[in-house]
Amino acid sequence: MGRRPVTVRLARWSAEHPWRAIALWVVFVAVCFVGGNAAGLNEATDADQAIGEFGRAELIVDGGGFHDPATENVLITARSGALDPAAANAVAQDAAGRLRQVEGVASVGTPVSSRDGTALLLPITMSGDPETAADRVQPLRDTTARVQEAHPDLRVEQVGGPSIDNALDDTLGKDFKRAELLSLPVTLAILIIAFGALIAAGVPVLLALSSVAAAMGLSTLASHLVPATDTTASVILLIGMAVGVDYSLFYVRREREERAKGRSGLDAVEIAAETSGHAVVVSGTAVIISMAGLLLAQDAIFSSLAVGSILVVAVAVIGSLTVLPALLAKLGRWVDRPRVPLLWRLTAPRGGQPARPRFWPAVLRPALRAPVATLLVSVGLLLALAAPALGMKLKFPGAEDVPRSTPAMQAYDRLTAAFPSNGTSHTVAVRAPADQADRVRAALTSLAGRTATDPLFAPAEGDGPEIRVSADQRVSVLEVATPYASRSDGASRSLHELRGDLVPAALDGIPGVEYAVGGGVAASEDYADHIWAKLPVVAAFVLALTFLVMAWTFRSVVVALTAILLNLLSAGAAYGLLVLVFQSHWAEGLLGFTSMDAIVTWLPLFLFVVLFGLSMDYHVFVVSRIREAVDRGMPNRDAVAYGITSSAGVVTSAAIVMVGVFSIFATLSMIDFKQLGIGLAAAILLDATIIRAVVLPSVMTLLGDANWWAPRFLRRRPATAPATPPVEPPPAPSPELVGTR
Repeated sequence: MGRRPVTVRLARWSAEHPWRAIALWVVFVAVCFVGGNAAGLNEATDADQAIGEFGRAELIVDGGGFHDPATENVLITARSGALDPAAANAVAQDAAGRLRQVEGVASVGTPVSSRDGTALLLPITMSGDPETAADRVQPLRDTTARVQEAHPDLRVEQVGGPSIDNALDDTLGKDFKRAELLSLPVTLAILIIAFGALIAAGVPVLLALSSVAAAMGLSTLASHLVPATDTTASVILLIGMAVGVDYSLFYVRREREERAKGRSGLDAVEIAAETSGHAVVVSGTAVIISMAGLLLAQDAIFSSLAVGSILVVAVAVIGSLTVLPALLAKLGRWVDRPRVPLLWRLTAPRGGQPARPRFWPAVLRPALRAPVATLLVSVGLLLALAAPALGMKLKFPGAEDVPRSTPAMQAYDRLTAAFPSNGTSHTVAVRAPADQADRVRAALTSLAGRTATDPLFAPAEGDGPEIRVSADQRVSVLEVATPYASRSDGASRSLHELRGDLVPAALDGIPGVEYAVGGGVAASEDYADHIWAKLPVVAAFVLALTFLVMAWTFRSVVVALTAILLNLLSAGAAYGLLVLVFQSHWAEGLLGFTSMDAIVTWLPLFLFVVLFGLSMDYHVFVVSRIREAVDRGMPNRDAVAYGITSSAGVVTSAAIVMVGVFSIFATLSMIDFKQLGIGLAAAILLDATIIRAVVLPSVMTLLGDANWWAPRFLRRRPATAPATPPVEPPPAPSPELVGTR
């Protein structure tokens, strides 16, 4: 007898020693989680995340060793009409006296009047670590609120970085808490509908959650090699739940199907391991390849996401091949308990085959009977949907994209209207020999004078421009404000004028000078350029390796090429849909957002690798069922019909779980989470329906036996003996489905 695949050998050992397998898994998860927490997290520094000229500016500023304390402001404005200067000054003095008594306040500055006289600003400097200022700002806000109560005739508000961060943390905390509370019940509800039994629905969630816990610990350990960012944990949870549930669904459904045919528990587990287990390994490899492509972006954020995603997928695959067979063997037929009566009758396998709904055969029929016409129409529609992606613009969200439901952001709008220099600004960072410090200061002072008369820039408030110089006299920094919102065309023009003309002209001739222009606008533009430059490299890597894996797995160049083209079509349609929704304004009321006329900068690259990886789950599973039928002698068209209809239930269930969870992200307040949720949910829905149920069967029906063509060295060797107990061939689809051949 031929040597059995490793998936079968692992599954058999786990099924024969279920308590050992379960205990080993629990110990593995616990060691990973506890070990990771003990090692601590190594977070990426500014130097790790430096991109383009913006990154160079950040490094120059960091090299100056400046002490940048957290600052707040008390903004005093009239509720209506003109502001009374005497009354405003009286309020400012009252606020200053109270705030000086508050713990955490280092100093209170002199009140500054706006140029148009509509507002008075009282600056406050906080003591302590600026990184924790948002956690310590509440006593200051409470004091300002008491000043407001004492002076109801004027509007007294507190605004600053810590206040805004505190308000955002509160908003995002509520958002994520709601998302966490919804995601688990939504996932369980969908799985209960898919299986019709509570234990069967709970097994995928259990595997996914344990995989996430283990990967969290492993990623913490890995952060000492590849520094982590604050988004890594969220992505591990997102990807881990998606693939963990998917892999369990594939495996459990196949095991139930084989038991319904009369197989023993051990035989059913073995067959599930050889078929669905093999598909899990292939799809997991494809996801890992996709995520590994992020490492080529040479970006600390994407590298951290890549490591976290690779770890959670690898752990989920291992769990699917080891502890999942052990659980199924131990539970036996108890996996189908307790049953939900109506749902059980709809989903339970009958006669060894899963219940087949009428919907999917109806969708599939045109692809089998008229593959050319169906292919042209479906691909044409998807290309039309993808076309808007050609006009995609990339920008970082700015302060204008933060929800205005919080008082801190409402106060920020009034602050920037009265004091434009407190809004969007560019950072001119200069490094030069210490003996050139006077020339650098003179040059930056001249630069500030030129920008003060240019409508693209906002003149400095108070006594003029503030030029910060490091203790060693080598680093000088000037903030140049612009009256435009951070992602507006005006802000972009002001950046280009600084970089292309004003700064080089001002610093020309200073020996040994090094300079860069940074700030929020620069970060957005430089990162967009970085993404456009790296996207082709990452895509080429992912496409090439995925092609090789698919060609080797299915021993077919045609199947591999088809997989690549279909996934590209799916990703293109998702991009186009994102542009239609978020670069336009028609969906603002429907989804509760304000269009930023662009897509969040990091999203296209991240979306590509995630979608390409997750789409392979469905593709591998469906094509594996088609290949099974072909290997058992079924004609190509019948095999396509059988593969699609027999996998429709599990693919639909897996897709609905993902769409449900991803859609929750679309309900969050921040625009980047809305775009991520809509992009992922729409792409998965398109992929699991139009791509897998219409385009794929059309292509495979049209190609016929050519689907399985491969060069001689890649062709399958004839098996010497069956690896699993013999199984009967799948039943042929009905004549109504496949039509006359």
